[in-house]
Amino acid sequence: MKKSLPRLDSKFIVIAISVLLLLYFIVMPLLVLIYDSLFINGVFDISNYKDVYGKKVNWKALTNTIQLSLIVMVASVIVTFPLAWLVGRTDLPGKKTFRTVLVASYMIPPYVGAIAWVQLLNPSVGYLNEFLKFIFGLQKAPFDIYTMGGLAWVLTLFYSPFAFITISRAMEKMDPTLEEAARISGSSPLKTLWDVTLPLMMPSIVAGGLLVFIAAASCFGIPAIVGMPGNIEVMTTRIVTFLYMGDDKGIRDATALAVSMMVVANGLLMFMSWMLSHKDYTTISGKSTRPNMVELGKWKWPAFAVVAGYAFIAVILPLSSIVVTSFLVSMSKGLALDNFGIDAWIPVVTSSQYMESVWRSIGYGIVAACIGTVLALFVAYLSVKTNITGRSIPDLLVVLGGATPSIVIALALIVTFSGNYGLNLYSTMWILIVSYLVKYMTMSVRTIAASLSQVHISLEEAALSSGASWIRTCKDIIMPLVAPSIVAGWFLIFMPSFYELTMSNLLYGADTKSLGVLLYELQTYADTQNASVLSVIILLIVLIGNIILNKVTKGKVSI
Repeated sequence: MKKSLPRLDSKFIVIAISVLLLLYFIVMPLLVLIYDSLFINGVFDISNYKDVYGKKVNWKALTNTIQLSLIVMVASVIVTFPLAWLVGRTDLPGKKTFRTVLVASYMIPPYVGAIAWVQLLNPSVGYLNEFLKFIFGLQKAPFDIYTMGGLAWVLTLFYSPFAFITISRAMEKMDPTLEEAARISGSSPLKTLWDVTLPLMMPSIVAGGLLVFIAAASCFGIPAIVGMPGNIEVMTTRIVTFLYMGDDKGIRDATALAVSMMVVANGLLMFMSWMLSHKDYTTISGKSTRPNMVELGKWKWPAFAVVAGYAFIAVILPLSSIVVTSFLVSMSKGLALDNFGIDAWIPVVTSSQYMESVWRSIGYGIVAACIGTVLALFVAYLSVKTNITGRSIPDLLVVLGGATPSIVIALALIVTFSGNYGLNLYSTMWILIVSYLVKYMTMSVRTIAASLSQVHISLEEAALSSGASWIRTCKDIIMPLVAPSIVAGWFLIFMPSFYELTMSNLLYGADTKSLGVLLYELQTYADTQNASVLSVIILLIVLIGNIILNKVTKGKVSI
């Protein structure tokens, strides 16, 4: 199809405004951040990079970040590949239930997971440590969550779903012909898995692993709650430390670290795209792509026990810890039956301070989701339904925002929209909403674009030929046809915006404190019960949102 230049009509004006907003709120802040890290008063100066990387504590934070991310990436792939194979390609009992449970930690805010595991493995009063000490007669707690191993453990549990989702989806769509040929040739199921399935799945394994690496390296909540009490610093916690200094040097040092993170994160994604584009890994053909199920035979129930055990440890145990703690009358009395009640809930649900943060976060999520869904609709339409030159650029800008670490986005918005460049949004609700849009629009655009690609152009052409404007065509024809995807896209922005912590922790003001920030402060100041109650409230809202999303999309999309 021949590409055309845009005509000045309602379609072009609306899409042009959307593109300008993306340029202004995504590209400009990142460019300003890079510029400010390299120039002082217009003069090229990289002394801040020399100062930052000349300090041992920052090098230690960098090596900790790389080491942790690599450990979490490798561990996630090692754990999730066999889980994905068992759930997706075998006759394992209860596969649908296991799939739901194994991705459940994906919809749990990571910092809530960190709070749960602190309750379980605190060396002094952790539930699990106390239980093991009682069972085995130990004098000392067997586990300490405030270590590098503890930090890697929590990061792996709550970011491995990135790899599981990526690998399992590709595995279920893989052409089974080569595997069938290997089995006919006499290969055992395990040998076929090792010699055929594993090599064919390598792109998905690499993609899932890199997503885990980037997510772990960009995480702030888990390292702050688990790592900092054990004096384990990573890049995100160092950036926050510099920003809390409140002076120009602190901001420039934070900027140097943030730009370094941005370059690494986006560089890894570019490398992944380049690598996969230079090799042929075709696993999906035009034929039926339903793979044959592998019969586990005598290994069926042992495999069931292994998967059930992992699901219990990864999801049920930490969630149970949060719920149990929220219903304890007194933390000092332990898990006695007469120590359970709703006493801890009453001061939380009746506190104007706490409930204001809950409703405020819901409001911010709704505003971000409404604006983001409209923008996502126009960006997806431009990419899928037009042949305008450069139509894919806005989509790439959205991906750039989604791929950039949250803490980098927050710092870029602070530097750009604190009045230095004409617009002052600092400490307002709008800077929070902009940050959520920059970070979370990607999945919304992808979801809506996939649905738009299935709407034939003839329907739009018929409406336009009948005299309808493009705006009315969108309202009356296109939007009703892709309504489920629009609703899904709305929730995909609302849910992570509702419980977001990293960006909110840097961008909130006295009157804009979000639920994530409040919960982080409660945990930091050892108010465990109130933190647990708020965590349960967050989980309930996320669960309800996820149920609605599953109903609307018939199980095709979830948080």
